[in-house]
Amino acid sequence: MVTSNKTALRVGRLVKAHGLKGAFKLELYTDSPEQRFAPGAVLDLQVPESSPWFGKKVEVAELRFYNSMPVLFLKDITDRTAAETLVKAILLVNADLDETPEEEDAWFDHQLVGLGVIRDGIKVGEVIRVEHFPAQDLLVVKTDANPEVLVPFVKAIVPVVDMTSRTVTVTPPIGLFEEVLPELVATPAEGSAALADAAEAAEAADADDDLNPEYADE
Repeated sequence: MVTSNKTALRVGRLVKAHGLKGAFKLELYTDSPEQRFAPGAVLDLQVPESSPWFGKKVEVAELRFYNSMPVLFLKDITDRTAAETLVKAILLVNADLDETPEEEDAWFDHQLVGLGVIRDGIKVGEVIRVEHFPAQDLLVVKTDANPEVLVPFVKAIVPVVDMTSRTVTVTPPIGLFEEVLPELVATPAEGSAALADAAEAAEAADADDDLNPEYADE
């Protein structure tokens, strides 16, 4: 039996066509864009089965930055009409399972999935996937009472990721895990205010704590 030691890492998403020459506005899921999008780099595509690009690969022609916005040019995509057919595609690279990001306090998605989630010394769930959004990343946590709890992946709320013990420690606000810790249940008003405060705190923390979004599913 042959076991693959590779995994697909998400490194970017083609947000929209840019200009008339086949370029794309690119949402980065990596802190190493110059490496992942070097000229000649070949990328796999995550697209619907109905897409004409399903099962195909693309080759990077050039990555440019305009006013800090990444713009990607792909080989053989030379006009806006062709570019429109690839909009919203996720770009993937194959990497070794034991590969780790160069940045400190950074992990790929597959390294985070399966970690136990610890709150106040109690295991409250398990990370089942990582979601990437422009403002911040989210850990999707499965608990006994809730199939999906969305936890902002910022230092203020996830202060510790321990790969040795295979756990993450969370310090969420009241209103996030009350189903599994009923003694902490807040009133509806308190819970709503707490979640609003958490979102505000997470956004502020995200500005200070640029955790690597190259968390593979990356």
